[in-house]
Amino acid sequence: ELRNYLRVLGFGVKHYSGHNHLQTACLHSKLKTQNCHILGCSGGTSSHRTVPPASILPWRFFCCKKGTKVPSERKQNTPLTTSELLYKDLLKSEQENWNVISGRYKALTKSIKEKLEEFHNKYMFNSGSPRIRFGENVYFEENGCIFFSKADDDEGNVEILFSTEDFGFSDAFIQRIRISPDQRYMAISLKSENSEEATCIIMKLGHFPAVEKVIPSVFSFEWATNDALYYTSQKNLKCQNVFMTTFTNQKQTELVYAEQDARFFVDIYCTKDRRFLTINSNSKTTSEVWLVDCRHPFKPPALVQARTKGLIYHVEHRKDELYILTTYGEPAEYKLMKAPVDSCGMENWQLVYTLEEKSKLVDLEVFSDHCVMFLKNAGLLYLNVISLLSHSVQTIKLPTWACEFELESHPEHTTSTCYFQLTSPVHPPKHFAYSFKENNLIEQAVQEVPIIRNCHTTRLLAKSKDETLVPITVFHNMNSKELHRKPLLVHVYGAYGIDLNMSFKEEKLMLFEEGWILAYCHVRGGGELGLSWHKDGSQHNKLNGLHDLKACITLLHEQGFSQPKYTALTAASAGGVLAGALCNTHPELIRAMVLQAPFVDVLNTMMQTHLPLTIEEQEEWGNPLADEKCMMYIKSYCPYQNIKTQYYPSVFITAYENDQRVPLIGILRYAQKLRKAVLDHASKASKKGNQIPDVILNIQANGSHCDSSWEDSLNE
Repeated sequence: ELRNYLRVLGFGVKHYSGHNHLQTACLHSKLKTQNCHILGCSGGTSSHRTVPPASILPWRFFCCKKGTKVPSERKQNTPLTTSELLYKDLLKSEQENWNVISGRYKALTKSIKEKLEEFHNKYMFNSGSPRIRFGENVYFEENGCIFFSKADDDEGNVEILFSTEDFGFSDAFIQRIRISPDQRYMAISLKSENSEEATCIIMKLGHFPAVEKVIPSVFSFEWATNDALYYTSQKNLKCQNVFMTTFTNQKQTELVYAEQDARFFVDIYCTKDRRFLTINSNSKTTSEVWLVDCRHPFKPPALVQARTKGLIYHVEHRKDELYILTTYGEPAEYKLMKAPVDSCGMENWQLVYTLEEKSKLVDLEVFSDHCVMFLKNAGLLYLNVISLLSHSVQTIKLPTWACEFELESHPEHTTSTCYFQLTSPVHPPKHFAYSFKENNLIEQAVQEVPIIRNCHTTRLLAKSKDETLVPITVFHNMNSKELHRKPLLVHVYGAYGIDLNMSFKEEKLMLFEEGWILAYCHVRGGGELGLSWHKDGSQHNKLNGLHDLKACITLLHEQGFSQPKYTALTAASAGGVLAGALCNTHPELIRAMVLQAPFVDVLNTMMQTHLPLTIEEQEEWGNPLADEKCMMYIKSYCPYQNIKTQYYPSVFITAYENDQRVPLIGILRYAQKLRKAVLDHASKASKKGNQIPDVILNIQANGSHCDSSWEDSLNE
């Protein structure tokens, strides 16, 4: 749950897919590798993700405006409102425009799709799904089916326990699996492409597996005992209630916990040793944890530490002690502390380890006698292995090309080996293991992955307006000559304390092999240099991220990486704020901008408190209704508010009709206003032969702000 909590808040760790998980967060390029799956046997954490998955990262970054979609159910002859008519007209106009423009690119689209399929088959085909060993039994998921086999079966005999198609869920993908401790029940969450709410299916296992129960609108769930399942319900992008349901003897469902504060989001987790379930209630700056004793699951939950404004904490359990990851004390960065279970208030917290300055805690895994911290510092990855017996710390440096960790399953907390993968945007995942006994790092030859040759990773520091040094990670071909003539794709995010997603993506490698330079700007507002890096780019500091982005692109050009006429900028979700702002203030730095589900109308969204997520978003953007200075500050950088008649780069935007987080109406208005500014500027420009920039909006009828399947993201 340490990992889950970090990904939920975006402090210290995507959905990004990754999603995460908004990991990611998720959001990230829709061209992902295979679906993210979160499997767990007997509640043990296990995950396999290429981006932060929505199952553990609720990407709850934006408000879904009422009226964004014309209601599908309407009384006959009831007239449409003015706003609905406007929406309808804008949507129809953009769809007609897209139908005309997209025809130009059919041949190119076909070529790119074939290349991406080739890259996917070459680099990800054998990546496989995680296999969860439970005693002598093994469970795994592939292609919408859940399989069971014996660990010692060399003949490949498998049994199908569940199939999405056979059970009438052909349009859904499996998101999360939990097996009960006695392996009599299996809980599965299924999610469709067009909804953020998942359905939980409980299967009774045996010779003839059968559906025992179906629970709609579920976010997270864990087994407390053989027949007691705890779960959280999700409604309007919020999770605030925890229920317990039982399946033998007296079958019943009862409310266990109800969160009253709209800023808080609730999920549940089972500690690695299965001793406790934790009920975790988190806002973006404050947290509170309750413990459910798995030996006595019907007793009321016990509070660890009452919520204190600004205090973030999260717990794991080992040998009657809680290990607590927290921001308690100075400096206000993450520390590892511990306390006895029976006296676990923060007055009894004892320091175990403090992170180094400007280090980013990406992930954390607790074993029986060790704790492994997955860290970033100055763009480089490393491990800190802490002995929970002596509190000694062993630092393990990792390959310099690596940009992201991906943990593999560790169902047994007593294991003597920690398994994980390393990846970068242009390096497919490689398997590694760290042995506690041998105290060494092992690169595992689990599969034959083609080696990426001639790739050079350069790390730069750009001096921002206030002289803060901003990291940049650049990938380019080491044999390239005249880099200033090569096309450059710049990536930015800078919000919620979430790092830029730098996991492997087929389209990034395709661009790299075609001569592109890929640059990742780790601006303030993200989390690359710890919690303070996020704080320095949020609320009244949001303009720092814009200054950082300008400094990064300027330095790239000064260092000979491309030039403005060959430079494109890309961003997704909240990254659209900084990208759109730069497009208004310094359009001469780039030739093109590509946005995915961008948040481009900050002010109007944050002015409407009746929307389900506006209140909790105030911790990131501020409250313009209560503070006029805040309103004027947001107005000063909001992309939609600052469009003017001037030169603009060409802009390509992807949006989703079913997006519950970024209102489509805001994107429609942004595209219309931007196109008008471009045309007005062109009409005033007297030079002949000047090409008028394109403003293209592609509205996907399917898909949503979070995860999508490989096939759907490929088509997009």
